Amino acid sequence: RRAAALAALAAGVVLAVTGTVALVTDRSPAPEQVDRGALPLPHGTDGHTATQHPRAAPPMRIRISAIGLDHALIGLRVQQDGHLGVPQRPDQIGWWSDGPRPGDPGAAVIVGHVDSATGPAAFYGLSSLHPGDTISVERGDHTKADFTVRALRQYEKDAFPDDQVYVTAGPPVLRLITCGGSYDRERGGYRDNVVVYATLKPPASKHS
Repeated sequence: RRAAALAALAAGVVLAVTGTVALVTDRSPAPEQVDRGALPLPHGTDGHTATQHPRAAPPMRIRISAIGLDHALIGLRVQQDGHLGVPQRPDQIGWWSDGPRPGDPGAAVIVGHVDSATGPAAFYGLSSLHPGDTISVERGDHTKADFTVRALRQYEKDAFPDDQVYVTAGPPVLRLITCGGSYDRERGGYRDNVVVYATLKPPASKHS
């Protein structure tokens, strides 16, 4: 039942995330199209195998040394209109607390703003990541889940691949989402989304 409920929520979540993860800004950058790396294969065929284990503790902090990011996380819940809430401030990063937790089966989703009217926001450097970079998520029980960046993709918001991004089963993966592309002054938001696809690193070998 939980998996079915999460799948239903995911269908509504994408409408909010792809439509509102942007703050009004007068700047209109024209960055190059983000298309980097190979997308992970679905259903664990990329080498990861999902196993049964107790549910992971909620994430508390995200660290990405490649872009100098070390930031606390806030929980984001699905609102009464069926849409996922987004961080209220540009310096906040949030995770979908009704979805999979980092390290649990399925895709943990973390979202943040790219900029604001006053300058860069928390996820400003996200589009500069490359395959092989490490994303570390610290959890509430002081454990951490390390993920390896596999790919970055830029999508028009009207063509966002929700069934590819919001996955509630399968191997543990991570999705980071922010805005990208050019700024649409009439609509008051960016035209595209940038998604970082990352897979869980296998546990380090223990030597006796």
